[in-house]
Amino acid sequence: MPWLLEAKGDTTVSVVLPARDEAETVGEIVTAIRRDLMEAVPLVDELVVIDSRSVDDTAVRAARAGARVIAQDDILPDLKPMDGKGEALWKSLAATSGDLLVFIDADLREFRTSFVTGLLGPLFADPVVAYVKGCYDRPLQNVQSGGGRVTELVARPLLNLHWPLLAGFVQPLAGEYAGRRSVLERVPFVTGYGVELGLLIDLLDLAGLDALAQVDLGRRVHSHQSTEALGGMASQILQTSWSRLERQNMMVSLHTPSLRLAQFRRGATGHHATVRDVAVAERPPMITIPGYPAALGR
Repeated sequence: MPWLLEAKGDTTVSVVLPARDEAETVGEIVTAIRRDLMEAVPLVDELVVIDSRSVDDTAVRAARAGARVIAQDDILPDLKPMDGKGEALWKSLAATSGDLLVFIDADLREFRTSFVTGLLGPLFADPVVAYVKGCYDRPLQNVQSGGGRVTELVARPLLNLHWPLLAGFVQPLAGEYAGRRSVLERVPFVTGYGVELGLLIDLLDLAGLDALAQVDLGRRVHSHQSTEALGGMASQILQTSWSRLERQNMMVSLHTPSLRLAQFRRGATGHHATVRDVAVAERPPMITIPGYPAALGR
């Protein structure tokens, strides 16, 4: 910790938790960060929870624990609201002031503040590093590395096929990462579940592999989604990769991909189809938004 404080110097740090209906866990995470990294040592300058239309007590518990809570739709209110985690992450750039941003998912259990210090370490230690991904074991029931099903079945094969320079990232979809504002504000953000994959690909294109790092954070425990929900996540990740392949002139598209996903459940009379929209929206680089950085919190 002492070397982190010395290396920090005048650099300011914002920790951001995007949260939607995470009342059960968000307060504990906020409390730990405030206690260990703001009150015990002045490493974190700003702790913000972006409330993504929660219908539970997420905002109340986060504020009570000491975070600054901002409703997602109150940031840049002149823009048409969009849905998804990536929307909260993108808007956090306009609602915070730190030179470095650390993103932590709000559903973590057994949270340790070493997640934050671990992600900051490479950024403080090497000015070339612009973006740091966390990696960890993700237990699922009794299997130590059984989590990350979308990573292993979708994201990793895609990266190995098309962006092999990124094949070394253990958890490319990890929700814990940190970056320099100066680069994060220059890339687009997918608003849905493809945000992590999109950032990794776009930052490789913008800054090069030497600017990317990863750090082993040990073990990550959180709630797991159903296989059906993971199907929607996988669809958005596939669409995100499709858009990057087109943008980087890595393929010639001969058709427009469908933005709907059909899934099936067995009922009393057989299989019943559920069809839903899994379209992926995208926000442009924040630096292109009129009024930035003179927006909320800046």
